[in-house]
Amino acid sequence: MFRKITLSAIAALGVATGVHAAGGAGHVHDHAFSFEGPFGTYDQMQLQRGLKVYTEVCSACHGLRYVPLRTLGDEGGPHFPEDQVRAYASQNFEVFDEELDDFRPAKPVDHFPVSGDPNAPDLSLMAKARAGFHGPYGLGINQFVKGMGGPEYILSILTGYTGKEKEEAGTIFYENTAFPGGWIAMAPPLDDELVEFDDGHANDLHHLAEDVSAFLMWTSEPHMNARKEAGFVSVLFLIFVSVVLYLTNKRLWAKVKRKELAS
Repeated sequence: MFRKITLSAIAALGVATGVHAAGGAGHVHDHAFSFEGPFGTYDQMQLQRGLKVYTEVCSACHGLRYVPLRTLGDEGGPHFPEDQVRAYASQNFEVFDEELDDFRPAKPVDHFPVSGDPNAPDLSLMAKARAGFHGPYGLGINQFVKGMGGPEYILSILTGYTGKEKEEAGTIFYENTAFPGGWIAMAPPLDDELVEFDDGHANDLHHLAEDVSAFLMWTSEPHMNARKEAGFVSVLFLIFVSVVLYLTNKRLWAKVKRKELAS
């Protein structure tokens, strides 16, 4: 069944998000993702599971407008075979083709759809745009140790619902321990066993939230693995150059130093 990239098609299924009552910052808990640290890498299977959660749940309201569908086949990402990328694009999305003046099945060269609900933000860069860790005293010192905390922010939001609701100005708000102000207009999007995984992985609420948070980190920084590899090689090269320069310096100045000692 096609999901048309139009405001009306997606907004009809959407729920408002991003609206909150006045209050302090929410609580974001740390989580050990596989891609954290200088040697961390994305878990390919986790990214594939996260894509499935996004497709079956999040894409009804939230878009990924800056993510080309073809990148699902990139190394370091979900890394699907080319035929699976084509099948995923054509089976899940439909785009308007100006040359045909009509809608057609999406191709790998197309992008994910945009957010249909005006209150539902695009998630392409959400994991980089949201800083989960600010302390102590809002100085951001924790970010040097734990990172920005964007994926943790998303994970905490998805698992932070308490079950309490209230109505203000005709809008239903849901209590959420991670959202600034404590109340969010987005209804709880995930629940236990809402999505079934082909690999038989656990699909309770926490694991669903963890997988889609990791996937959204990848959409925000798809070349993280390559960047870390390049950085590691650069550090090794700088160490090698430093050792060579040090030995060269000792050799060049050895005669001068011996003359100074002799005099």
